[in-house]
Amino acid sequence: MNTPQPSVILEEVKNLVTYSCNGSHEKGSPFTSLHKGLIKLYFEARNVEIDYQKQVVHMEIPVTANQYTSVSFECQDLERFLRSCVRSDKKSLLYYQNVLSYYSLLKVA
Repeated sequence: MNTPQPSVILEEVKNLVTYSCNGSHEKGSPFTSLHKGLIKLYFEARNVEIDYQKQVVHMEIPVTANQYTSVSFECQDLERFLRSCVRSDKKSLLYYQNVLSYYSLLKVA
């Protein structure tokens, strides 16, 4: 089995983000973990929460190796923000491959 090109993986993840943002965002949605995961990976954050109604993101981001600070901000366009969190480094690409596999299995189930 061939490994997809990085550009294909990135495009598929961005498409998944678009798809996931065009549905309902009720608590327990399978896409909530996708959104939080993208933010955690991009910002090296923890305790990420998203208020979909107000489009506000709350998280803790590192300021030193062992210290975190809480930040909250409003997203005028949550989908655009999440798509901007998609990076092309090796660690991210491996994570995205797993994400794509998980969500393709979820669609089949």
